Amino acid sequence: MNLNTNLPNIGLPNIQSLDQSLKAALVDKINHKTKPLGALGQLEAIALQLGLIQQTLAPQLSNPTLLVFAGDHGIVNSGVSPYPQAVTAQMVLNFLQGGAAINVFARQNNMQLRVIDAGVNYDFDASTDLIHAKVGAGTANFLQAPAMTAAQCQQALATGASLAGQEALAGCNVFGFGEMGIGNTSSASCLMSVLCGIPIDECVGRGTGLDDAGLAQKLSVLRQAIDFHHMRGENVLDVLATFGGYEIAMMAGAMLGAAEQHSVLLIDGFIATSALLVASQLQPNILQYCVFTHCSGEAGHRRLLAHLEATPLLDIGLRLGEGTGAALAYPLVQAAVNFINEMASFESAGVSTKDTP
Repeated sequence: MNLNTNLPNIGLPNIQSLDQSLKAALVDKINHKTKPLGALGQLEAIALQLGLIQQTLAPQLSNPTLLVFAGDHGIVNSGVSPYPQAVTAQMVLNFLQGGAAINVFARQNNMQLRVIDAGVNYDFDASTDLIHAKVGAGTANFLQAPAMTAAQCQQALATGASLAGQEALAGCNVFGFGEMGIGNTSSASCLMSVLCGIPIDECVGRGTGLDDAGLAQKLSVLRQAIDFHHMRGENVLDVLATFGGYEIAMMAGAMLGAAEQHSVLLIDGFIATSALLVASQLQPNILQYCVFTHCSGEAGHRRLLAHLEATPLLDIGLRLGEGTGAALAYPLVQAAVNFINEMASFESAGVSTKDTP
């Protein structure tokens, strides 16, 4: 599939704050199920959230779709990853052949999987099921120059928003977000550090498996890059263009586009959360549409979740990316929908409450 990437500067999606008018009725419905108050924990919060997003007492999930964005990063040339850049394209081909972890989990949960070339340094066969939306053949090395131009950043954001809009028009109301890009934990770490005002040392992890020497090298490179650009939380689009990846920018745009359509957003790990960080600084209301699916094993993710005041559903040591956490947590989101719609109330089941005999 070829997506039109010659898009005009259409501005950012406008994300509305959730209408709270149904909140009391949703809480009442949840509280009168045959259970003690709060006994289903986070599932109750998700059921309430989905009801508010969809403005209904009976929320539904339709055509769950995982968007996995791929892009290469010039910063890899400065030794921040133990894997060569070629692995990005190799893994995209693995996605297309159905052999990656995300393929397995998407099949398990009957989720559609869309793989998007946002900026891989490889020419893929046009006949594949890949969504061809390449902004460039990998970003520049942000140790020496901004990763992308302002125009490329805008193109990636607009393309992502357009893609999410197309999926929503086709009936999807729940999106999972994933990525593939060797070097993208470096981008995510710098975005987190600059946009959150957190020292880079607290944002950097081992990525795809750096040893101690490799971690020290990565941290040194990223410190130099932040110092080189002299950025301390300026305009978010400038920060994204300076340190981001095409896949991160396009994912941020897709998140914005999905939220504008009142869809549920399943946020994966560190990279996806860094894309959401960007999106939330552009449109803060987007956070009301997000379900944080897990806390990854990547060092900065727990700190970033805390910054966003997010409570993840799972904490099982995942650090793969690809949207795997979103896929694994989807059954819990479905369970929240099922209990609010199918579970008996005290009245319908003839069960006494603690206040009645």
